[in-house]
Amino acid sequence: MSIKVRFAPSPTGMMHVGNARTALITWLFARANNGHLLLRIDDTDQERSKDEYEQAIEDGLRWLNMNWDSHARQRDRGDVYDTKIEMLKETGFLYPCYETPEELDLKRKSQLSRKLPPIYDREALNLSDEQKQAYEAKGRKPHWRFKLMHKPIEWDDIVRGPVKFSGADLSDPVLIREDGSPLYHLCSVIDDIEYGITHVIRGEDHVSNTACHVQMFEALGAKPPIFAHLPLLSDKDGGKLSKRIGSLSLKDLQEDGLEPMSIISLMARLGSSDPIEPFTKVDDVIANFDLSKFSRGTPKFDAEELYRLNAKILHELSYDQVKSRLDDLGLSAMDEDFWLAIRPNLTKITDAKEWWQVAKGPVTPVIDEPEFIAQALDLLPAAPWDENTWSTWTSAVKEATGRKGKQLFMPLRQALTGMEHGPELALLLILIGEEKVKERLLHNKKAA
Repeated sequence: MSIKVRFAPSPTGMMHVGNARTALITWLFARANNGHLLLRIDDTDQERSKDEYEQAIEDGLRWLNMNWDSHARQRDRGDVYDTKIEMLKETGFLYPCYETPEELDLKRKSQLSRKLPPIYDREALNLSDEQKQAYEAKGRKPHWRFKLMHKPIEWDDIVRGPVKFSGADLSDPVLIREDGSPLYHLCSVIDDIEYGITHVIRGEDHVSNTACHVQMFEALGAKPPIFAHLPLLSDKDGGKLSKRIGSLSLKDLQEDGLEPMSIISLMARLGSSDPIEPFTKVDDVIANFDLSKFSRGTPKFDAEELYRLNAKILHELSYDQVKSRLDDLGLSAMDEDFWLAIRPNLTKITDAKEWWQVAKGPVTPVIDEPEFIAQALDLLPAAPWDENTWSTWTSAVKEATGRKGKQLFMPLRQALTGMEHGPELALLLILIGEEKVKERLLHNKKAA
């Protein structure tokens, strides 16, 4: 089988990690099987769909190094939908309904009060032509429902295994609004048929929709594709993923300085039987990808794990791999030796700016205890310095002054960096260099 898949986002908001996971798994499945990926913008909700959201989706995919083989927008395909809609009306699979939202709500409440499932009662199927004309004479316009066959609906899901529904237990879905515009369900099925989609990968919140879609495929004379419904992400405690735990949009993660490969590394394995590990090359992720390894268990998304992966990936990047990005951060003067020195201590590449600022300045030293700093200066080892210089120096100062812990280290940090926190001084001392270290320790004397 020649595999063809689609990623079909709705441009009604910013792309978040849940969308990105679906997109990535779909893309990896296509690439691992030499398949074709269609990026289809599902913009039937014209009121909420915005061009800037569509652009953000495409920008996010490109940032994650995901390409697509073809592109489509549902708003451009009205003629195709109209033809199929007329066919479904003629064959009796679409029927007009005239209930108002308020009337439907009353029906649902009545059914629930009688402990019945809130399934549409198909009252509209009993309307005579005269009754329909009377409704329309009053100004009512129909919405259209798909008539489900009351028979078993079954498919073998790649993730969930055998799935079974009964058509009698489902409510006939509304496929066309009162204004005549088609809803997502119908457009999605028509497009999946027209574009020859072989596999549909999406979230488990679509499982009941899929049951209806299976019969829509059949009503349109097509065989349903193979489905894979991924469990939705939860937070690290197993609760519903909420934006309260931090920004989850791809745009914000990008602006926060995360590596695309950290997101790819996490999302490509999260929820599968494979261990999560840091990848620096997307080709390695593709080579090891297997959709059948994903399970029904709810995967827990932990932002801290994302940052841990990010750090590990950064620690593997060569100077040549980051040089242009350092330039973009205003660090074009940073050489390879400096990068290799600070690399093991980075969580995000933007952290390099702090190291550079502290090492190269300008820095205003904070010297509250000039006598102690003067004594420390006298004990400063002569150059050349190495990774042991800091330890040698602070041991000598400790022995001479009797200071230890915070009383020893904090005044030195403030004098050298002007801050109470920051990168490890054992490494930073070498990067600052003997000349600047002495200059900073002598700051109070020069000021005087």
